[in-house]
Amino acid sequence: MDGLTFYSGFVVPFIVGTSVLFAVIVYKYVRWFARLPRRDKLSVRRGMFSGATVAAAWECLMESLLHRRIWRVNPALGYMHTSFALGWFLLIAVGWIETVAYLGGRFVPLQGHIFFKYFTTELQHGPRWGVNFEAVMDLLLLYVLSGVALALFKRLRSRAMGMRRTTQLRMGDRVAMASLWFIFPMRLLAESFTSGIHGSGGFLTGGLGGVLATVVPAGVMPIAELGAWWGYSIALGVFFVSMPFSRYMHIFTEIPLIFLRRWGVRGEVGREKSFDHFQLEACSRCGICIDPCQMQRDGGMTGVQSVYFIRDRRYNRLSRRMADSCMACGRCEAKCPVGLELDTLRVGSRYTLNNTPSNDRWAYARGGNGRSDIAGASLPSETAQVGYFAGCMTLLSPRILRAMESVFAAAGEDVWWADREGGVCCGRPMKLAGEVDAARDMMKLNEELFRRHGITTLVTSCPICLRVFREDYSLRGIEVLHHSEYFQRLVAGGRISLKAGSERLTYHDPCELGRGCGIYDEPREVLRAVGELAEPSETREEALCCGSSIAGNAIGGVAQTLMGRAVGRAFEATGASCVVTACPLCKKALARGTELPVLDLAEVVERHLMTAADSK
Repeated sequence: MDGLTFYSGFVVPFIVGTSVLFAVIVYKYVRWFARLPRRDKLSVRRGMFSGATVAAAWECLMESLLHRRIWRVNPALGYMHTSFALGWFLLIAVGWIETVAYLGGRFVPLQGHIFFKYFTTELQHGPRWGVNFEAVMDLLLLYVLSGVALALFKRLRSRAMGMRRTTQLRMGDRVAMASLWFIFPMRLLAESFTSGIHGSGGFLTGGLGGVLATVVPAGVMPIAELGAWWGYSIALGVFFVSMPFSRYMHIFTEIPLIFLRRWGVRGEVGREKSFDHFQLEACSRCGICIDPCQMQRDGGMTGVQSVYFIRDRRYNRLSRRMADSCMACGRCEAKCPVGLELDTLRVGSRYTLNNTPSNDRWAYARGGNGRSDIAGASLPSETAQVGYFAGCMTLLSPRILRAMESVFAAAGEDVWWADREGGVCCGRPMKLAGEVDAARDMMKLNEELFRRHGITTLVTSCPICLRVFREDYSLRGIEVLHHSEYFQRLVAGGRISLKAGSERLTYHDPCELGRGCGIYDEPREVLRAVGELAEPSETREEALCCGSSIAGNAIGGVAQTLMGRAVGRAFEATGASCVVTACPLCKKALARGTELPVLDLAEVVERHLMTAADSK
């Protein structure tokens, strides 16, 4: 044991690659952390010594090693990713224990652990501590190799792995991927040659080594052995050098991202910030976000999905078309195994690209002293406890307005109508377009308007308005409700009664209401009170977008029509006689894609209001 040495020429590529990887990661992380805003740094300090740290460590185990979210989406992909992550981690960890078992407390440099079998051929490699380490290491190596085989198969036959499309990779990603795929076969080959020469090894390396010893001339075996170890070291070195500049940077970056999120750090809606770097480089470009995208699946728009947006923004190649070609429907974000704030990142990019003096498309929203000339043109003077904010699209849907009037009257509600005279916008269309400053001006105006009229409850028929009221406004003391929540309360409280019928209805979850605000049950409770509810194949968190999102700045009419027709077919397949939604924009979009009548929830409630005559 005293004569052991842990150096040979072939370790140089590994050492160089490891050094480059360590240096780049430290440089990036120190720079990103240093540029975090003060409030984010305070969140980190508060969260670091709390239960959030334990929760983050547990999430790292479940997601970074076991890939629980990927298993839920696609078990085959879950196994593939876990075999790489968990398998490689265990190879390193068990290999480290093996070194201690055989060499005790002796100092062993990093390459001694990685190339242990080559440097310890003179040791007796029998079981230690009651463990057959060679068999265990062979089993782990076989586990990782099965993942390599699946990864290759996925590239060749993605549909067989449950994916319509795989990600289009950059050249740098291809180099990193190829070197990663070579690492473990080269390790198997190198350890097998060593086992064949020295009669050692487990069931895998020992067995293959015995075969190699019979087919390779004895004089060639040492040369082949050294060549295989060189190949293993070069594959490791190339992978480590390319990793920080490729999609595989996610292996390390996902871990600090998880901790930062647990400590309360989030992306800033509408603006780029240092935290975004952790999100951008935690993306593995696995491609799971591609299949849920209706622009690709139904609209024929490829190459603009979130995985490509993240790629282009990371490498400073982002175009206006790429930033704007998204409906911000949240379907991809709901499937992202890393939990990236994809919509927030997209809107932040739009702000950066649009933030030029010559491109302020919403200048009309700014009047004197930050006020809107349009919004201030006609302000109602009445006050009430309940305020109703229709929203721009509801104002273009007079049937919804009339239905709301009928429901308010039936409930005996004294209502202040915030925007019936026109001129007031919630500000979310501006925000989604990247015009964040103009949107904030409009929001401040609306906050003043609501408080001036002393309302305690604000009801809106538009999920777009609802989300921005809840996420971006400062409305302390004012409860904000979607009309579906309001109807459910009226029914549950006995303030209105609905007539039950036998009509078969199907319900469309608007993106902003469902995935955006988490409201799924209330509209369904109301519909079940008036008829039979038939769910489409993709519903609730997986519901389809209507195809006409206001966030789709660069999505043409043809793509919108194709998506609308696909959604329409899904509703027609339920056998329902009517499609019900709870968003005025969705109502108009869905009506273009199906022959079935499309109603807003307010219209359904109005039709089934029980009058005094009905109760007799």
